[in-house]
Amino acid sequence: MPRNGIEEKDVDIFKEEQMQSPGRTIIKNFVSNKLSMGGLIVFLCIFAFVLIGPLFFIQDLSYEESTQINLAPGLDMMSVPKGLQGKVSDIAIGSSFSAGVSKTGGLYVWGKTQVLPTINLSTFPKEVRGKKFVKVAAGVDHIVALTDDDQLVAWGNPRLNQTKINPDIKNDSGKIVQIAAGYQITGVLKDNGNAFLFGNTSVNDAKIRRKYQGSLAKLAFTSDALIGLTKAGEVVYLGSNDSSVSKIPEELKSGGVKDIAASGFTAAALKEDGKVVVWGNLKNGEDKVPETKSKIVSLQGGRYHYTAVLEDGSVIAWGKNNFGQANAPSIKNVTQVFSGYYQNYVLTKDGKVTTFGLKGYLLGTDELGRDLLNRIVNGGRMTMTMGAVAVIISVIIGVIVGGISGFFGGTVDLLLQRLTEMVSSIPFLPFAMILSSIVGGKLPESARIFMIMVILGVLSWTSLARLVRAQVLAEREQEFVTAARAMGIKELTIVFKHIIPNVISVIIVTATLDFATCMLTESSLSFLGFGVALPRPTWGNMLNGAINSVVIKSYWWRWVFPSILLGVCCICINLVGDGLRDAIDPKSNER
Repeated sequence: MPRNGIEEKDVDIFKEEQMQSPGRTIIKNFVSNKLSMGGLIVFLCIFAFVLIGPLFFIQDLSYEESTQINLAPGLDMMSVPKGLQGKVSDIAIGSSFSAGVSKTGGLYVWGKTQVLPTINLSTFPKEVRGKKFVKVAAGVDHIVALTDDDQLVAWGNPRLNQTKINPDIKNDSGKIVQIAAGYQITGVLKDNGNAFLFGNTSVNDAKIRRKYQGSLAKLAFTSDALIGLTKAGEVVYLGSNDSSVSKIPEELKSGGVKDIAASGFTAAALKEDGKVVVWGNLKNGEDKVPETKSKIVSLQGGRYHYTAVLEDGSVIAWGKNNFGQANAPSIKNVTQVFSGYYQNYVLTKDGKVTTFGLKGYLLGTDELGRDLLNRIVNGGRMTMTMGAVAVIISVIIGVIVGGISGFFGGTVDLLLQRLTEMVSSIPFLPFAMILSSIVGGKLPESARIFMIMVILGVLSWTSLARLVRAQVLAEREQEFVTAARAMGIKELTIVFKHIIPNVISVIIVTATLDFATCMLTESSLSFLGFGVALPRPTWGNMLNGAINSVVIKSYWWRWVFPSILLGVCCICINLVGDGLRDAIDPKSNER
């Protein structure tokens, strides 16, 4: 029933509005602003991403991998073509790509085949199109294949003659039984035991000695050397200089070896009794061969790991496991394993191909082969941390200076405002660059990062100090300040315990907007080379590596992803700040 001309429902709403606190009103106004709420949600997602991400993306500042440089985004490095499924005859693994031959003679190439801006390995030479293939080998940036009429063809990066076939191969009467590709080099072995090399033999300590010609049964390349297995079961070093694998264990020189394989800087031999002997630079655990109940029957090597097929039809792997390349699946009826670099292909009796290892990089890699996603996650945490610490410093200084200046006035106000003007007149970027270049090089990395945060905070408080001063000038004339003075409360207590809480909304809004500014400033310094030094990543110094036209055109992912995250993050922070300002303004609902 209506009462005094007002319905009961209207009275309830009226009472609720009367009891609603200012905080609830601000929250209600902010939530109703869809643009600001969207910005807050996106920012919180990015913040959680860079806060939690480093727990999963462990950062190794010393890591670099020359075989993974400037790889495009994507997880297709082990995407076996459908035409090869169930028909695999041979698979060769390159640095970022793979090549396979089917039982019907088809040749397939997949993965990151763009090894140079002008060279794509998926484009076959015209002279072999339509021919049938029987074998294939893959190096860092080239592929060598053998046709069914015993013709060798090579394509890829020709800079160091790795695609120039050795004419002696064709002049030899033997039949090719193995093609082995290494770092810019290829070895060809024939059934008469003769071996031939072509490519970059200066970087690789590889030379087919005359005394071994006619007796070789298999070749295996490391990153800089070549070993061989003779028909008598002896392991020999096919080079003339000392290397990580030049000192062959004595037990392998007397025969009894049935298979050999090589990783980047180690070599391995499989003896007839199933024992595996590994030697060389063993820093990645390549010598830690798992104990098995079944006998090992074949051996394959990757970049820093090995895989083996057991007599019972299962497969094992060991060595470095940073990309899961040593996580061998539990599969039975395995007939063969193809391993190389960070990929593995397991072939079973039914022709099915199972893969494990590195599928690719979601956001690509940089000029040192580092995962861009890993660096974006860890770099974002550094950028946000420096922005947050700088804002905290600037807020503390700005509130203290503005509060004291506005409350006491007079000479104190005059001196503090002149100080504020002096600080605000300092050209920030030139000052920070000069100070960083003079002092930064003499400081350890942690001290340099702390110095940058302090510089950002000490030089960015002036605008907040003026805002706080203006608010305090208005608030100090209120009745509660007069009452506090009458009660004998100390003046500094009145400023920071009674007045500042009443202007906290202005401080929050300004600090929010300054957070984005500090992030951009830190990124600008790092981009110019005066901020956080490499190899420690920030979003700014990640963009520093993308300041030439080749990177901008050919390796777009190196600058697009960091710049998008930095831009979106700063825009979202500004949207949140604008939303808070509108929510706090009592007239915002009228506009």
